[in-house]
Amino acid sequence: MTAGDTNLLGTVHGGVIMKLVDDAAGAVAGRHSGGPAVTASMDEMAFLSPVRVGDLVHVHAQVNWTGRTSMEVGVRVMAERWNESTPAQQVGSAYLVFAAVDADGKPRTVPPVRPDSERNERRFKEAQIRRTHRLARRRAIKELRAQEPDES
Repeated sequence: MTAGDTNLLGTVHGGVIMKLVDDAAGAVAGRHSGGPAVTASMDEMAFLSPVRVGDLVHVHAQVNWTGRTSMEVGVRVMAERWNESTPAQQVGSAYLVFAAVDADGKPRTVPPVRPDSERNERRFKEAQIRRTHRLARRRAIKELRAQEPDES
């Protein structure tokens, strides 16, 4: 990270980290789905500790869950000092939902994710919980807005 990436506090701006997260997640989603995938939502972006100028940042992403045309990608952000031999530490994490699209921007089917370990099975189940919560929140907000009087 360079001085151009910093915020007013002198640490790396959260938006810079979010772009790295979105880029890595998009690459993984596109690779898994075999073509273009667009960001539909970002959940739970957590900044665990600041990233400093000079830090080497590593972004790890994997598809945790797939639906018919969408997929959840989990992302872990790690940082290490460029001039120290200490191990990288986790500095952030996020969950993003991507929709696979065809050349016309229409949804297309994605291959299923097949958890191959207990850890990936846990990630798959947690992703299902997050999806249930996202859909319930969307439904509740839509119902609340439907109760508002028409402003026209």
